[in-house]
Amino acid sequence: MRVVIAEDNALLREGLVLLLTSAGHEVAAVAASGPEVLPALLEHRPDAAVLDVRMPPGFRDEGLRAALAARREVPGLPVLVLSQYVEEAYAAELLGGGASGVGYLLKERVGRVDEFLDALERVAAGGTALDPEVVTELMTRRRDDPLDTLTPREREVLHLMAEGRDNTTIARLLVVSDRAVSKHIGNVFAKLGLPAGDSGHRRVLAVLAYLNGG
Repeated sequence: MRVVIAEDNALLREGLVLLLTSAGHEVAAVAASGPEVLPALLEHRPDAAVLDVRMPPGFRDEGLRAALAARREVPGLPVLVLSQYVEEAYAAELLGGGASGVGYLLKERVGRVDEFLDALERVAAGGTALDPEVVTELMTRRRDDPLDTLTPREREVLHLMAEGRDNTTIARLLVVSDRAVSKHIGNVFAKLGLPAGDSGHRRVLAVLAYLNGG
């Protein structure tokens, strides 16, 4: 996998380079400030980009803005955004442009190497990867919407779907059968009013409904 890294912290940036190359991936380019990000992405067209949300010169949302701009120029460009804190608005904005091939993780997750690499691979394959802490915060603040009609088990399943887990992984984590997971997902689709059709598309719509509060 060819990856572009955008991170202003030199120690973390070099750590990401070492981690990815050790895992057999190629780092096509690195960027240390916001203005460097979009040109690097457009030049190298990587299989995935790992971007810090806040970068110089303003330390606001330069990395996120570059990610959104790159996805407009290269539709479907897989982007995994890193943030120091849970910033729900950034996660919702990133996924609001289409939840295919996007992820949002807290930086502390990078230290859990297997989890980080798994998330990056899911994003590169066109899936989603949301940090469990972001998902939990989104869940606790939702009120008075169709999500309130979900059973506790259906909410658990949707929570894991929002993290980007597939049916087999959900079944393993919840210690239930694949058939039970499929049934719960079907109930989620029905309660959220998602029309019958492509299952993958409905999963994206369910996650967006979850992020946006129904």
